[in-house]
Amino acid sequence: MTAGAHRSAGVLMREPNDENVNRPLRVGSLFSGYGGLDLAVEEVFDARTIWFSEINEPVARVFARHWPDAPNLGDITTVDWHTVEPVDILCGGFPCQDVSTVGKMAGLAPGTRSGLWAHMATAIEMLQPVYVVIENVRGVLSASAIRAPLEGDDDERCNPKRATLAGATLRCLEPDPWGLGDQPARPLRALGAVLGDLTDLRYDASWIGLPASAVGAPHPRFRIFILARRAVPNPAGLRLSTGRRDSGPSEGTTRHDRAQSSGDRSRGPARTAVVPGDTVRADRGVLRRWGRYTEAIARWERITGRSAPAPAILSEDAGPRPAPAFVEWLMGLDRGWVTDLNMGLSHAQQLTALGNGVLPRQAAQALAELVPLATRCHLSPRP
Repeated sequence: MTAGAHRSAGVLMREPNDENVNRPLRVGSLFSGYGGLDLAVEEVFDARTIWFSEINEPVARVFARHWPDAPNLGDITTVDWHTVEPVDILCGGFPCQDVSTVGKMAGLAPGTRSGLWAHMATAIEMLQPVYVVIENVRGVLSASAIRAPLEGDDDERCNPKRATLAGATLRCLEPDPWGLGDQPARPLRALGAVLGDLTDLRYDASWIGLPASAVGAPHPRFRIFILARRAVPNPAGLRLSTGRRDSGPSEGTTRHDRAQSSGDRSRGPARTAVVPGDTVRADRGVLRRWGRYTEAIARWERITGRSAPAPAILSEDAGPRPAPAFVEWLMGLDRGWVTDLNMGLSHAQQLTALGNGVLPRQAAQALAELVPLATRCHLSPRP
């Protein structure tokens, strides 16, 4: 135990040097989506979200519905962080389109959507939260990253030609002597760029890759989660060079399709009484309906306490379409979290929001694994 309080099961509480010890930890949310990551952070850290940043108007409606007291800061590229209320935890999943293995793999680079990470790094630098929570797709492990060149960098002269961002040559990044990313214009992996920036900002970071099936969900949906803790107790005056933070001019209007968060939310435990590997017996009716997916569906029904909705919407004109209510259930969300008709989202908008969102149970499980690593070197035993 430490002088600062903490909860069991790896859930953090406030530390003795925090101000206003009776208030919950404050969370700032970036690229908020429908709030799946926020739900996990609030649960694990016993915190509350006080503001969010979401540019997609329909999904911002979802977040505002569930967090009615949290103002939307809007476009992250235009936020003046000097005017933003400080937070203890900053969380977000920067856009994944350019690092996803199913996308163009343009990488973490100036002018790309995923390049908006640079603006999140600026927010971290200016706000200096105690914790940073980041989520993204598996592609951050393999996608490239490249910096806007700093003035005076001689990378063009020194960097071997094979250490480029073209196609298959990405496999040569690690053996290359310049592949470690010591200079911001030299290529490295997207995850390495993010972790390197966190290190430059004086944060200790740990990360984990976790499939949704690890918490019993009937689908894999592999995600990378990063938990970083500020290494310097008093960070006043620590700032990175402007060149490292400059993401460069965008090729077009910078947008993303992440959805947003929620307000009338349940605060149930992240861990479930059902072990994902357990065998779940289903009756014949369920077996006839779901066939070879029966066991996976029945397990998730038991974990979530909800029956699975119909998986498709039938239409004579367009044929069967994925049912948003079913995708919402697959993500472990409360009924109507995104699909409530009062929020006015079309089926396409609902599916976009759900497809880009975070599964709260998966994120909470990942944080439960990462919290001990983030706190180990900061906690001292009680005398």
